Amino acid sequence: MIIKNKKIYNQVLKIFQKYGLSKEHASISANALINAELVGAYGHGLSRLKMYCDRISKKVINPKPKIKIKKISSSISHIDANNSIGFVAADLGIKTAIKHAQKTGIGMVAIKNSGHYGLSGYYAEQAVKKNLIAMIYTNAPPAVAPHGALKTLFGTNPICFGTPTGSKIPFILDTSISMINRGKIRVAARNNQTIPAGVALDKFGKPTTDAKKALAGVQLPIAGFRGSGLAWMVDILSGVLTGGNHAGRVKDPFDDFSGPQNIGHLFITFKANLFQKNYNERIKDNVKTIKKLPKIKGVKEIMYPGQNKFNRFKQNLKKEINIPDIIKKDLETLISKKS
Repeated sequence: MIIKNKKIYNQVLKIFQKYGLSKEHASISANALINAELVGAYGHGLSRLKMYCDRISKKVINPKPKIKIKKISSSISHIDANNSIGFVAADLGIKTAIKHAQKTGIGMVAIKNSGHYGLSGYYAEQAVKKNLIAMIYTNAPPAVAPHGALKTLFGTNPICFGTPTGSKIPFILDTSISMINRGKIRVAARNNQTIPAGVALDKFGKPTTDAKKALAGVQLPIAGFRGSGLAWMVDILSGVLTGGNHAGRVKDPFDDFSGPQNIGHLFITFKANLFQKNYNERIKDNVKTIKKLPKIKGVKEIMYPGQNKFNRFKQNLKKEINIPDIIKKDLETLISKKS
């Protein structure tokens, strides 16, 4: 665990244990939340802690899950997460996929009956550290309208790809199919902040920079119908294929306590040198060639996905996590809960 932020880690660990998670599961969850803070993904960090605890209290997250792993082949497994907190299901999923890939060259793990698991890139990094390439998909509650539709149905459904680069900084593309991820809008709404223009419509279909109106309205996909198509693809891969909810049936974790989310995840991992034994040399050449391209005015370096996040992580490791007052209140309330 990060020593500089050991105090906040211990607080989060204690809170999750108070809400019924085992020490192991609480540690997995706390580490994922702290990591999100350190990479600057605040919408997936401590701002969501109360939501997870609320869902445990409402019995729509199972703090003591009996997770089942069905081994389909030496490379493929199917996991029923038994409505566990998403961090625990995803941690098991990526570790299982890594083991399969190390043994056979490729691993595929599908998960059903899970919940929101934080940042996809957090799990991709674990595979990349083992010199594996990773592709990860998960769906989410309705936020984006399919192209041509008047009603939201697809989630912000992130697409994640990770690969070794031959350097200490991995290539991690972790992006939602929406112009802005929903977590950022929720943080803006809680802090009475505006959101950028061009990322959302209100419930009447008018452009808005009001975060609360955006949450009640529609988020816009990247690249128009192409973004909508990518969201649909992720819904198929992580929902239809896995046995998870799909087609708009994933419940909103903040507002809908009528039952578990039953989110689906799909983890695909494979050895980087499956086809070319000199993969590291080839990827180094790839990155080097692109970085040498002429740069537009004001650009010092052509960055690949994951570089900025890696730099933020290293910088934030050296200082205490800055916690907004509203999140501090959440922590104080949750930590004072009677066991």
